[in-house]
Amino acid sequence: MIWRERRVLLIILGLLLAANTFYFFTYRVRYQARLTDREADLTQKEAELEQAQLARLRAERTYQSYRQIEHDVKEVFDEHWSTQNERLTKLIGEVKRLTEASSMLPASVGYSNAAVAGVEVGKKKRAIGANEVGITFGVQGTYEQVRRLINLLELSRQFVIIDQISLTQAEGQTLNLSLRLKTLFRDEKPVAGATL
Repeated sequence: MIWRERRVLLIILGLLLAANTFYFFTYRVRYQARLTDREADLTQKEAELEQAQLARLRAERTYQSYRQIEHDVKEVFDEHWSTQNERLTKLIGEVKRLTEASSMLPASVGYSNAAVAGVEVGKKKRAIGANEVGITFGVQGTYEQVRRLINLLELSRQFVIIDQISLTQAEGQTLNLSLRLKTLFRDEKPVAGATL
């Protein structure tokens, strides 16, 4: 019998087969553990990537919000709180348009101009670089017309403040309305250290 004659060779081959089998299963287990580690690492990296993408989206939204606020502030500064030369004519035209829309034409219009007092910042008083213009006029009309005029003034795109209202009854359903409107204008030259 052949296996008796070559016993040493068969034992060596058996030992090699056992060693290879042991090595194969050990490698397989180690490979599976490494593969599992890599999959866990991939899952962690994907989660980190998703967090980074969400952070980038939040940052982009914040940046867009900042740009919108910057645009809105610039619009308010340039249009609603611009200088007297840039906006006074528009304001007067708007007041006339609104009185005409409510069918109440003023007989005369008075204007006043005054510098705005500074504001206290800490212990110092700083000028804000603005002046106040007042528009005073009187009109006659019905209660509905008065309500409409006041509503139109409040809804106006111009920066206008209703400072004083005086309402008296004339004859019948007619009312006398005296209005004092005011608005702020930015100074032509910015004041050093002025705040908005």
